[in-house]
Amino acid sequence: MIIYGKQIVLYVLDKHPHLIEEVFLSKEIDKKLFSRFAKLDKKIHKLDNQKAQALAKGGNHQGFFLKLTHSEYTDIKEFKKMNFILVLDGVTDVGNIGAIARTAYSLGIEGLIASDIKTVNDSGILRTSSGALLDLPFMVHPRSADLASELIDCGFTLIGATTDGVDLKKYGKIEKTDKVALFLGSEGTGISPKVAKKLDLKVSIAMEHEFDSLNVSVAAGILIYNLKR
Repeated sequence: MIIYGKQIVLYVLDKHPHLIEEVFLSKEIDKKLFSRFAKLDKKIHKLDNQKAQALAKGGNHQGFFLKLTHSEYTDIKEFKKMNFILVLDGVTDVGNIGAIARTAYSLGIEGLIASDIKTVNDSGILRTSSGALLDLPFMVHPRSADLASELIDCGFTLIGATTDGVDLKKYGKIEKTDKVALFLGSEGTGISPKVAKKLDLKVSIAMEHEFDSLNVSVAAGILIYNLKR
């Protein structure tokens, strides 16, 4: 897996150096920083601008690339032991998943599941999460409804964000000992009907104006913060 961009590269260098397989640089860097890369005892490649742009597929690489060992997804058995997890039902946008992962990790969510999709762009999510995905248990599940049933069977209360849900301000916080799975749907279609039927509680974010389109990553932050406050 290739990641690029100075911020994410330095995060991995600081927090997860064991994942680094190779280093790619397309610019001269500070000697102290280069020394840190050299101490990894991994191959360091120099790239010209053309190769760097090709490797980043036109993205803003800032001259920094890493090849990482592909980390395994967390097993569903581990999620079932957790208390507060977040499930994305049909959310496919890399930027949104990455931003949600960053928020979820920052606010204390124990695990994140991307459901109703078969594959994700792991490097893109890692980059847009600013590295948080490396510290947050994560998995992909192909069927949201089946996942919901599994979580119910092991004692989770299912809360879903819907436009017709109870105003979040009228709902109390969850306790640390509660087992809760918060479901968020895609901005286009929302939570799937099969999952909606399984929800124990539907919540919504009240709007001051007649404008009902919050970005899903923004909604995730508001919901998590208020439920855990």
